[in-house]
Amino acid sequence: MTADEAVGRLESGMTIGIGGWGSRRKPMALVRALLRSDLTDLTVVSYGGPDVGLLAAAGRIRKLVASFATLDSIPLEPHFRAARQRGELELMELDESMFMWGLTAAAHRLPFLPVRAGLGSDVMRVNPTLRTVTSPYADGEELVAVPALTLDAALVHLNRADAHGNAQYLGPDPYFDDLFCEAAREAYVSCERVVDTEEFAAAGGPQTLLVQRHCVTGVVEAPGGAHFTSCAPDYGRDEAFQTAYAKAAADPDAWREFAERFLSGDEEDYRAAVADSVREAS
Repeated sequence: MTADEAVGRLESGMTIGIGGWGSRRKPMALVRALLRSDLTDLTVVSYGGPDVGLLAAAGRIRKLVASFATLDSIPLEPHFRAARQRGELELMELDESMFMWGLTAAAHRLPFLPVRAGLGSDVMRVNPTLRTVTSPYADGEELVAVPALTLDAALVHLNRADAHGNAQYLGPDPYFDDLFCEAAREAYVSCERVVDTEEFAAAGGPQTLLVQRHCVTGVVEAPGGAHFTSCAPDYGRDEAFQTAYAKAAADPDAWREFAERFLSGDEEDYRAAVADSVREAS
C-alpha cells in the first residue's frame, strides 16, 4: 500500500508507536503522511526524534510516552522542547529500559512487567501513576511494575521487506522495531525496497529478520523514506538538512517558510524540494 493508504486506516485519538531511535531510521515518509492527514489527539510512543518534533509542531500529540527526544547530533529536538515549555502535551518520561519492557509486556499481552530500572530515581516522582510490586518469592524484592505500552498501530521503517510483511534491517541496530510491531494491533512497515523473500538470505542472516509477517498489516515501498534521518547502510543522516530544520524551528516565520517548501505537498513533492535544496547548496 501507499503511505497515505496506511495512514488512512488510522483514527484520531489512537496510540501510535513510531520505531527508530532519535534521528536514526525513523519512518519519516509515514510521519509526513500523518501530517497530510487530519489525525489529531494522538498518544505517541517513541524513542523520540524528528517524528515527535514534527507532530508536536503540528499540534497532533495529546500525550507523549518517551525516554528522550533528540536529533542525535543536535541533543534536544527543538519542536519537542518548545511544545514542552509551552505545556502543549502531556509527557510520560520513562527510563530507556522501562520503555523497552513496556513494549515487551504489550508484545506478550501482559498487563505489566517487573523491573529494577527507575528505582531510586525521579522517574517515580515524575510519573506518580507508576506502581511497585513485591516479589512473591523469598527475596521479597520491591520492583517497578512497568505498564504495557499497548499500541493501536505501529509505524516503522526498515531497509528491505517482502510483500508478505517480513522485513529486514541491514544497519547496526534493530532499534526495537520488532517490539513496536508486536506490541501493536496493526503495524505498517515502510522500506527502502520491496524484494522477493529469497533475497533476504543474500543480504544478511536470520538475526536481521526480526520483523515478521504475522505482526505486519501493510508494507509501503518508500525509497528515502527515513530522510532526513539515517538508514544505514543505504544512506546516512542528512546533517545539512537537519541543521536547516533545527534552525527554522527556532523562528516562527522561518518555520512557516520551511513547512511550506518541504511539507505542503506529497512525498514526491518532498523529494523534489530536497533535491532542489541540495542543488542550491552546491
